[in-house]
Amino acid sequence: MSASAAAPATTTTAPEPHGSALRLQAVRLGRTGGPSVLDRLDLDVRPGEVLAVVGPSGCGKSTLLRTLAGLLPPLAGTVTQDGTPVARPDADRALVFQDDALLPWRTVRGNVELPLAIRRVPRAERRRTADEWLARVGLAEHAHRLPHQLSGGQRQRVQLARALAPGPRAVLMDEPFGALDAQTRAGMQDLLVDVLADTGATVVFVTHDVDEALFVGDRIALLHADSVLEVPAPRERSADHSALRHRILSSL
Repeated sequence: MSASAAAPATTTTAPEPHGSALRLQAVRLGRTGGPSVLDRLDLDVRPGEVLAVVGPSGCGKSTLLRTLAGLLPPLAGTVTQDGTPVARPDADRALVFQDDALLPWRTVRGNVELPLAIRRVPRAERRRTADEWLARVGLAEHAHRLPHQLSGGQRQRVQLARALAPGPRAVLMDEPFGALDAQTRAGMQDLLVDVLADTGATVVFVTHDVDEALFVGDRIALLHADSVLEVPAPRERSADHSALRHRILSSL
């Protein structure tokens, strides 16, 4: 082929991050008719990051998650996902609670399939997706069991699989491991970090545990102090974050 007939050169661009950008601008949070718990809050959550949210009880952490989920409108200010106002719950934002909230009459596989069934995903595809996620969280052999036949840690694994199976762009987690014993909790933290590394989803992770925040978070938001701190790499339990840990504890 002659040079004049050659096809024009094409350029490729990197794909957009899967995770959403979440933004709160001059937001006041609380329940209508009641006192506000946060006022004039400005917060940017970067696409694909894990933002751990730390603060004392009553500072508005859970209220923040419910507002981001579209369950509780702000009293003032704007809340957006990728520039679009958050006005109601959306399948692009998954909410994970401390209580696993599994349906007791559905099998483990049935619980993971539920959000896919709501989206009218064909049966064969949702079965395949559920089985893939159960394998990723180490529960492939428990697909036929009912929730009451599982341990607390296993039920939280099911909840994590159910939340991530539909491919949400943002995952909002309200102290999901708070009710677990120390060993199980550490295992769930490891699992979460490993799984999220592959999904690219944006995560807002509320916790009272400073060490948990330092391990799972890329950044840590201190709501009560109106500041956001970077967590330096590497994300390892052996990493020395003592100075940052002391700063966070002092603020509390």
